[in-house]
This record gives sequence, C-alpha cells and structure tokens, in this order.
Amino acid sequence: MAKPTVVSLPVWGAGHFMPMIEFGKRLLRASGGALSATVLLMPAPTPQQASLIADHVRREEAAAGDDIRFQRLPDVELPTDHTGIEEFISRVVRSHVPHVRAAIAGLERPPAALVFNIFCTPALDASRELAVPTYVYFTSAGAMLALFLRTPALDVEVAVEFEEMDGPLDVPGLLPLPASALPDTMLQRKKSTYEWYVYTGRRYMDVTGFIVNTAAELEPSVLAAIADGRCTGGIAAPTVHPIGPRSGHRFLWVLRGPPEDSRHGTRDPTDATLDELLPEGFLERTKGRGLVWPTRAPQADILAHAAVGGFVTHCGWNSILESLWFGVPMLPWPLGAEQHMNAFTLVAAMGVAVPLEVDRKRGNFVEAAELERAVRSLMGGGEEGRKAREKALELKAICRKAVEESGSSLATFEKLTEEIFWTNTKNESVKPNKSR
Repeated sequence: MAKPTVVSLPVWGAGHFMPMIEFGKRLLRASGGALSATVLLMPAPTPQQASLIADHVRREEAAAGDDIRFQRLPDVELPTDHTGIEEFISRVVRSHVPHVRAAIAGLERPPAALVFNIFCTPALDASRELAVPTYVYFTSAGAMLALFLRTPALDVEVAVEFEEMDGPLDVPGLLPLPASALPDTMLQRKKSTYEWYVYTGRRYMDVTGFIVNTAAELEPSVLAAIADGRCTGGIAAPTVHPIGPRSGHRFLWVLRGPPEDSRHGTRDPTDATLDELLPEGFLERTKGRGLVWPTRAPQADILAHAAVGGFVTHCGWNSILESLWFGVPMLPWPLGAEQHMNAFTLVAAMGVAVPLEVDRKRGNFVEAAELERAVRSLMGGGEEGRKAREKALELKAICRKAVEESGSSLATFEKLTEEIFWTNTKNESVKPNKSR
C-alpha cells in the first residue's frame, strides 16, 4: 500500500518556503517512514525568487529521494491592481485553487493532510471539497494568530479607524495592544488588504489545526487565550500545535539592496552595491571595528558567535526565534507585515529588547541619534540593556528545553504526527514510531 502523503502548499518567500520544507522533513522523520510528503509549487513571481526556490528544490530532490515529491503547478495570471502584498499573494493562491484541487485529487498516494502557508487560505476550498484535513503552517508568532482570530469581531466592534480609537485594542492573551503595533495594512480599513485579515481570520475557524513556530513557554497567555476560545467569542478555535522554535561598539551590518520588484508580492532584498548605499568614506572610517556584509548572510552562524552582543532586527519571526535560541538581545527595527506587532511583543511582553523609536509615517525611518542611543543602551552597562540581556538568556534556556527529549514542543510534534497519520488516515494498524 502506498504511504499516505502530507501535501504542503508554501508560498515563494524564503522565510515561508524553507521553514515549511524543513517542517515536512521533520514530520517524515517523526513518522518513522510511515508518511511521505508532496510539495505543491506555485511559480514564483520574480526571477530572483524563482531562482532561489529552484536551487533549493534541486538540493532537496537530490537528498530526499522518493519520500519528498515536488509537483509544479501551472502558471496563472498575476494581479496588477492589488493594494498590498497580502492581497497579491491571496489572489494568486485563489487562481491556483483549481490546480491545487486537481493535484490533490490526482495523487498516487492517499492524502493524509494539506498543510498550507498563512497566505494560502483560499486553498481551503479545495481541501474541504476533497475532505482532506487541513492545517495552517503559521510562520509568525502566536500573538499574531490571536490577532487574526480576533479581527472578525474587532471589525464589528470598532466603528472608526483603529488609529482613531481612544485606547488600545483588546486581544485576549496580549497586553493592551496600541494601534501603532498593528500591521500597516490593517490601518486603512477601506482597502481590500484589510479585508484580507478579516476574511483570513474568519476562514481560519474552518481548519483542522494550526502548526505554529513557537514554544508553549514563550507565549503561554496567548496560547491559553486561543485554546479557551477567548479570541473567538467563546467558540472553540482549532487546536494550536506549538512546535518551535526551529530555528563606539563593534558591529556587523548586513546591508541589502532594494526589493527586486515590489509589484509582484515580494519584499525580498537584492544584493547591495555598497558605493550606491553608503556615505562616501564610511567603510574606511569604520575599518577595524565594523564589517558591512552586502549579500545574504549566514544569520544563525553569526548570532551563535560569542562576539555578538546585540541584534538590530527587522522583527521577522524566524529571525526573532534565532536570536532567542542563541540568547541575543535585540533592537527592533520593524519594516512591514506583522513586524511592528512583533517589536511590541519583544519589548513589552518578553522584555528581550531595548525599544527603538521608528517613524512609520516616514517609511519606518530611525534618526541616527536615536539608533546611537538604543545601541549604547543595549551594549553598555545600563539597566535597560542588562535586563534585556538577562531575559534573552532566560528565554534561550526555555527555547532549548522545549525541544529536548521531554520538552513541550517535541511532545506536541509527536502528538501532531500521530494525529495526521493515525487519525486522519484511519490507519489504526500501525502507529508512527518515535524515531527522529
């Protein structure tokens, strides 16, 4: 009998695509060979992204053999009149729904589940029609999932723009949330990208469960609020499976160029031309105490180095988890998407960061004097930096304990593997073994 297969539908951004592939490989190991994986590939919209994904797929195909199959979906027409990246990707996915349906229906191996990316909610139409259990692989924090689930109710409860409210938003499990921490695309409620948040939060109630790259100990109040139905008006939400984390002063500056083509749903930077981006003489003036890296950097290796005492981060969740894994405190410089909310969480809830004043109305601009103040606070001997360093080391221990043999994330992952294989496939004669 053919092995049941877990079908994945990632999007093309590196921070979304690669974690989903790693999750699939980890799931296969946890199943002890009882499961296989099928990855449905939507064509990337830009040459840079297409090349990056193609290189990664070639490496995975060479290493994985027949256990992981990659199936390329047909091209679709790309929207040109979208109001934001979220809407762009959602509309591309919607155009792919017939192809996703046909791909799942035509599989040689019985589908055990569909796991789709945070942006791929329209694919739920295909999996429900085929009666395939469906999970969201949520690449952001549990706090952002709580906001998604709460958004349909907030849309009804709040009559004005969120920035015009007298006080903060109420999202159960989170500290009172100022409008300044919301994603940019939630701040203009008349735009269709805002409607994407409402639509997604509503459709999330129809999935089988959420696979979240966090640890129960990192966000206990948030995960409890979701589990108790407090984010969804007392209605039980789908189960959350926290399986992560996975992944004057001296400085290393990873400097990248502008995005290749923001019209096509990407904020991925290009390699920088230093002469065009840096002030004249900058490299010479900082020689001996600074290094500027103009291409994609091995971030985890850098954060693991003993010389690194702080991380100026754009507040992508994957980068945050890497910093926490190595116990490195942060300076949050959010640029878009949910990153302002992650920055709020780092400072107000986790206490692992020194706040940085970012002017959203000027394109997330930070004054030089403000950056200097924050760096000195983090790296110097002051109380603010000391507390952030201590908390970062505390969360480092929590992250590592979560993925140990008896840790919460490992136990959750084993339960998820059994749920997908044993329950969803109704195959009660064999349980996946616990080998990893």
